[in-house]
Amino acid sequence: MHISVALLFLAMMPTAALAQEKVMTEQAQIIVTTMAEGLDHPWGIVFLPDHSMLVTERSGALRHVDLDGKLSEPISGVPEVDARGQGGLLDVTLHPQFAENRLVYLSFSENGEGGNSTAVARGTLSEDLSKLTDVQVIFSQKPKVASSMHFGSRIVFDREGRIFVTLGERSAEKFRKQAQGLNSHLGKIVRLDDDGSVPQDNPFLNRSEALPEIWSYGHRNIQAAALHPETGKLWEIEHGPQGGDEVNIAEAGKNYGWPIVSHGVNYDDTPVGTGKKATPGMENPIYTWTPVIAPSGMIFYSGKAFPEWRGDLFVGGLRAKALVRLNVEGENIVSEERLLNHLGYRIRDVAEGPDGEIVVVTDEDNGRIVKIAPGD
Repeated sequence: MHISVALLFLAMMPTAALAQEKVMTEQAQIIVTTMAEGLDHPWGIVFLPDHSMLVTERSGALRHVDLDGKLSEPISGVPEVDARGQGGLLDVTLHPQFAENRLVYLSFSENGEGGNSTAVARGTLSEDLSKLTDVQVIFSQKPKVASSMHFGSRIVFDREGRIFVTLGERSAEKFRKQAQGLNSHLGKIVRLDDDGSVPQDNPFLNRSEALPEIWSYGHRNIQAAALHPETGKLWEIEHGPQGGDEVNIAEAGKNYGWPIVSHGVNYDDTPVGTGKKATPGMENPIYTWTPVIAPSGMIFYSGKAFPEWRGDLFVGGLRAKALVRLNVEGENIVSEERLLNHLGYRIRDVAEGPDGEIVVVTDEDNGRIVKIAPGD
């Protein structure tokens, strides 16, 4: 059901007077709080062990956000980014052993010969949170092309400490066909060891014509990905064209169809590829949206704050301007609910907080960090 706002009130926080509201959803009453604002199109967010946060701004800054919502000055050592169009500083995540090694991973649009592409760097965060040191680019998408569109990209660690990186096919029709070619990283998910080397069980490792990093292919532009908490499988959600946003379970060596098949059409209303939604040998999505929500950022909820939502999938919606809750049963999605759509914000990323609260960042000139907590 559509959310109704029950109460609006203000609560003082140390850095600013920030708005709170109580909202009724289908299954729970929630309190929505603006934790911080003043960010320049934030893209990715991650919690540190002390419950503060790191957040990226697409223009190229990585910032620390303290427990009171105060933004730091930009952290030094971040690689130079090509901040044009959809490019810039994108995702951020921590090494699973961050408490011991303090490694931070960033994805970004990287300039180079022939144009730009998505890259991943890692560096060591100083104890005072002011700088990254020993920064190395551990992956760079090939080939670089002249485009400011469809970079992906989410970074997800699996249970063995390996990294999935989701990559766009760079949008233009002259590039998109490379999503079907194994000699290109465009339109792929790649799987890496934590230092950027290639795992020895990657599916195309022994094929001479294939790039060894490739895990799956035939993708369009994946800006949402997360591990299923029970199966450990990688679920991803990718942007469709005009219609046809897709939820997929990305498995080793499989082909997800773009741009041969699609549940949407091109922006000029012409058919995509064959004009079919499915064809033998290509995986079908488990869920689609038409009209699109423009998905970006996702989590499987596992916290204690909302027991009625445990196991549900939460997805940021850019075009939908909502946080979309998907009720998951096994490998099926049986229903959905849209939250926060009364705020009118483009939601770029989603994270689960240390106490089970749900935190989102909004893709705006005055980007915000917004928290959902139990209403009681």
